[in-house]
Amino acid sequence: MLELLDHPVAPIRATIRPVRADFTAFAHLSSARLHSTAFQLCRDWHLAQDLTQTTLTKLFLSWERAVDSDNLVAYAQKVLLRVYLDHRRRRSSTESVSGELREPAYSISPELRLTLLDALARLPVRDRAIVMLRYFADHSVEQVAAELDVPITVVKSQTRRSLIKLRHMLLTERPALFAA
Repeated sequence: MLELLDHPVAPIRATIRPVRADFTAFAHLSSARLHSTAFQLCRDWHLAQDLTQTTLTKLFLSWERAVDSDNLVAYAQKVLLRVYLDHRRRRSSTESVSGELREPAYSISPELRLTLLDALARLPVRDRAIVMLRYFADHSVEQVAAELDVPITVVKSQTRRSLIKLRHMLLTERPALFAA
């Protein structure tokens, strides 16, 4: 039993250094080619740098398995391709930042907008969520029902009731709200 506890630590550390040296040499020699391939895939210089870095990280983490492959460069290219495809599958890869705010301009009066937001805040949480999703996020009744995990009839009835409540709360502001 004591023999298991008395294992030498030095040989383990000695094997780590050659692995790091081998990987460092490979990364130094192949990073330019990987970066070029990544750029050809995505046509974005900065994204190509990110993809190359992720590829090299994945290679380092599986270096012992990668080194046993027949063609290490082809293995690295395959990892790069999979990293690129993973990136494309993510929803964030297709999102773009627009220069303008999508919120409509309230040219009539900013106070009116604040009044409307205050009235929405006075609704119960689920009613507010339904109204916001239906009219501010422009979701269909089916989408709201799926998102809130409620039946479609609940969304329809709660929307109707919430709009009635909002009309009563905004009775004094009604001419300004519907004058356009």
